[in-house]
Amino acid sequence: MNLILLGAPGAGKGTQATKISDRYGLVHISTGDIFRENIKKGTEIGLLAKSYTEKGELVPDEVTVAIVKDRLTWDDCKKGYLLDGFPRNLFQAEELDKFARIDGVVNINIDPALLMDRLCGRRVCRECGESYHVSTLNGATTCARCGGELYQRKDDNPETVGARLAVYNEQTAPLIDYYTKQGKILNFTGTEAPAEVLFEEVRAVLDKLAG
Repeated sequence: MNLILLGAPGAGKGTQATKISDRYGLVHISTGDIFRENIKKGTEIGLLAKSYTEKGELVPDEVTVAIVKDRLTWDDCKKGYLLDGFPRNLFQAEELDKFARIDGVVNINIDPALLMDRLCGRRVCRECGESYHVSTLNGATTCARCGGELYQRKDDNPETVGARLAVYNEQTAPLIDYYTKQGKILNFTGTEAPAEVLFEEVRAVLDKLAG
C-alpha cells in the first residue's frame, strides 16, 4: 500500500505518519527529514535546501522530485511507503504519477486558527522525529518514545509559520482537488482531540483500503 499524507503545517501529520507507518509496516518517507539530514551533514543539497527553508520557502521542484524518485527505488519501499511532505504542488504530483502508484491520499483538514499555536508550541525529538506540544509535556525535555532530546525548530516562529501557511494555501491545497478527481482522497478532520482519536478514524478507512 502506497500512501500520501496531506495537511497544512501543524495539522498533526507527523504523529499520524508514525502511527500509520507502524500499523501497516510502511516506510515513512519525509522530504523534510531528508533535507534536514543533508543540512546537518552539510551536503550540497543540504546547503541549497537551507537557503530556502530558513526563509519559509520550498526547495526547487526538480531537486525534490529527483530525491524522492531515487528514494522510492530502495528495497525497503517494495512493501509500501507513506510520502509525507511530497508532493507539495501540482507539478510534483504530476511528476510522481510518472514513476509511482499511489493507492490513497490521507488529507487532514484543520481550522487555521489552531495552526499557529500548534506550530509555535511544537517540540520535536532529535532522534526519532516524534512531535509534541509544550502544553502536554509538563516540563519534560526528552521524548517519551525513544528518550531523545526535544527541541524547537528554528522555523517554528510566527513569521516563518505565517509564510509557510501562505505557501501551503497557494501551492499545496490544490492537490486536494487533484486527488479527489482521481478518486484517491481520504478526508479527515484534525481537531484538538487526542491524536489517538483521529488515528482510529484513519485506521478504519485504511484497513478497508489495505484489504
